[in-house]
Amino acid sequence: MNFFKSQDIARKNTRYLVVLFLLAILSLVVLTNLLVIVIFNHLNVNVASPEILNSRFDWNTIIIVSAGVTSIILFGSLYKMLSLSSGGARVAEMLDAELIVEDSGDHNKQKILNVVEEMAIASGTPVPPVYLLDEDGINAFAAGYKASDAVIGITRGAIEKLSRDQLQGVVAHEFSHIFNGDMRLNIRLIGILHGITIIGTIGYYLLRSSSRSSHRRSKDNNGGGIVFLGLGLMVIGYAGTFFGNLIKSAVSRQREFLADASAVQFTRNPDGIAGALKRIGGNASGSLMENSHTAEISHALFSQGISSYLEGLFATHPPLNERIQRIDPYWNGEFEYTPEQEQAEVVEDTDTSKREQVAKSAAILATIAASMDTDAVTEQIGQPSIEHLNYSHNLIANIPDVLKNAAHEPCGARALIYFMVLDKNPDLRKQQLHHLMAHADPGAYQETVKLNLKIDTIESEYRLPLIDMALSSLRQLSKKQYQLFKNNLDILIKMDEKINLFEWVIQKIVTHHLDRVFEKKQRKIKKHLSLKKTQNSCATLLSLLTHTGKQHGIDKEHAFNLAKKELGDFNIKLLERNALNLSMLNQALDELAHIMPLEKPRLLKACAVCITADKMITITESELFRAIADTLDCPMPPLVV
Repeated sequence: MNFFKSQDIARKNTRYLVVLFLLAILSLVVLTNLLVIVIFNHLNVNVASPEILNSRFDWNTIIIVSAGVTSIILFGSLYKMLSLSSGGARVAEMLDAELIVEDSGDHNKQKILNVVEEMAIASGTPVPPVYLLDEDGINAFAAGYKASDAVIGITRGAIEKLSRDQLQGVVAHEFSHIFNGDMRLNIRLIGILHGITIIGTIGYYLLRSSSRSSHRRSKDNNGGGIVFLGLGLMVIGYAGTFFGNLIKSAVSRQREFLADASAVQFTRNPDGIAGALKRIGGNASGSLMENSHTAEISHALFSQGISSYLEGLFATHPPLNERIQRIDPYWNGEFEYTPEQEQAEVVEDTDTSKREQVAKSAAILATIAASMDTDAVTEQIGQPSIEHLNYSHNLIANIPDVLKNAAHEPCGARALIYFMVLDKNPDLRKQQLHHLMAHADPGAYQETVKLNLKIDTIESEYRLPLIDMALSSLRQLSKKQYQLFKNNLDILIKMDEKINLFEWVIQKIVTHHLDRVFEKKQRKIKKHLSLKKTQNSCATLLSLLTHTGKQHGIDKEHAFNLAKKELGDFNIKLLERNALNLSMLNQALDELAHIMPLEKPRLLKACAVCITADKMITITESELFRAIADTLDCPMPPLVV
């Protein structure tokens, strides 16, 4: 299944989830009204004739009770969603997870960081922060609303008991949830389930408070009604849990099969993810987790995280045996255990072989890029291949350590981005550094100076991967630090009174992802626009791409018209080069980001026609195309040129 269809299915599942939520609310409203009627009859047992009961309990009471229950459920859901609005990091914190940082000295932690980083670079997404859960069970999760605020969580049992290939399979599974739009669905599901079960929580506190004042109940007949109400609400709460578990199982199971298949497609190594599932079956703790919040996020885990009396009905994941057999049809039914000697081998995982295949993997990917047609370009989105994975594996190994070390911590990450926009003109560069000395955080300025002294220039193929690596570290800034960094970046870029395309690419990618984390501004543009309604923006985007490329051997008007055909019956013309500017490009992309998911391939295919019309892809075209795809939330794997 391709990226765009998966995104569309995720949105349809969201609508399906809303319908189930409304049905659950209706059921809880009916049950609560019945409870109130029963309690009313209990408190008025001596005068509860049908006539008196009807006069005291009318439709107004039913409406009030219904409105109250609905409001409580909606408020509970909204409160939970707002508490998780900061994205995946908040989910990790809820589970008491620890952020894993570079140079911790733990080989297992470094191993998982390397695997996640390779997956992110191969798929063209920002590297997500990785959190460690102190659990013996083998499990993992991806959480967030989009790739911008996504995190990967992994249990101690997983990184200690799985081989590198098996970890790679698990991480690929979680990345498929990021690509397929499952994360947003999962967080919404957490909020919805909290609202559904809050009725039972209210009943528990009512019962608890009534038991503390039991001495008054003997003198007050209403005391028994409070106890009965508390018990009744708790029973309704269990009904809410029942509905919630049904919703989770209905929404989650098929998505897990898809994520398993995507992981195999990504890594071309079915033994990796199948081996991880077999290890879960052979692990004493399986995939179970002990944290008290596990039930809330159980549907987002790699494997079943909680046990249940009705596992067949309420399981959020397909049976382990069935998942393994779909990946490995010839499985003999035996699970794997972790011998002590293999533990040592896992800990000693090294990168000694990375440099040996650099030329080979780059050549393979370059051949793919040179020969691909426009369909092949768009089909790569959200569908990275083993060639991309091997390329990223070797690319990261060859990035100079001084640059990688900078990208892996907050001060260095800011310095790295600053360094990328320093001007080649010595006088202007000195002016930019002087500004940083006066206005940047001292540590960031000092690290920028160090990079300036140690590095002459950054190889073009390292630039976008380093930005993706730095984004994870930049997410650790405070809001105030981010605003200062963002302002300084803008000033450095504008200091020469002109903005080149690479500077725009840096600024667009950084602000696109980090504004979502730190600012969370709601865009006022109408969502889900049809492509037909964005013709002016399409004309701006395609015109800029046409003028940016050298267009060897073909006329620019011809290249533009080829791209225009991909959009359909659009009445647009090639704009003059001097009529275009990057501010117009930003406005166009802001609007195009809201086109309907299934229409994005047409737009990106038209963009691909512009950069491949002359059968050549330049570094500038590659970076610009990936920045455009990134802005449209379409992860584009590397295009090697």
